[in-house]
Amino acid sequence: MVRSSNESQATRFLPARPPSGTDNFGNLFRDTTLAMQQLVAEELARRGYGDLRPALLAVGQHVSAEGTRITEIAARAWLTKATVVHAVDELERLGYATREPDPTDGRAKLVRATARAHAAERVAREAIADIRADWATRIGEQEMDELEAGLRRLRAVLWPAE
Repeated sequence: MVRSSNESQATRFLPARPPSGTDNFGNLFRDTTLAMQQLVAEELARRGYGDLRPALLAVGQHVSAEGTRITEIAARAWLTKATVVHAVDELERLGYATREPDPTDGRAKLVRATARAHAAERVAREAIADIRADWATRIGEQEMDELEAGLRRLRAVLWPAE
């Protein structure tokens, strides 16, 4: 849901829907992730990328700088290959992606981001920074820094550098 331009800055980065379920450990991650995804999609729409609906963002975010095969996008996004093919077709139609031959396998194609996709990514990163700043004012900058540091430590433990 895109909020009106008259909306107060005080509510701009608050999710439109309440979370479902309890506040158990798994739901705490899920709910904040869903809220961030919703708010980023709204900000992209507000900033000129309204054609990038959440389903397309869920696929597009898994396209690497070098290009990514459909099967890899499907695995990363936990979606079927058919679903990803449909989304990539739409991303291509909208000018966010291209398909190019994979230089390591002539039978395969790589999905690559276009200049329009890179511009949208910059806007999304700006929106994420704005959302983070807003949320930090709500819980305190120190608490947000500690939360982010803890998540970075957890990420490093779960996916150690090789």
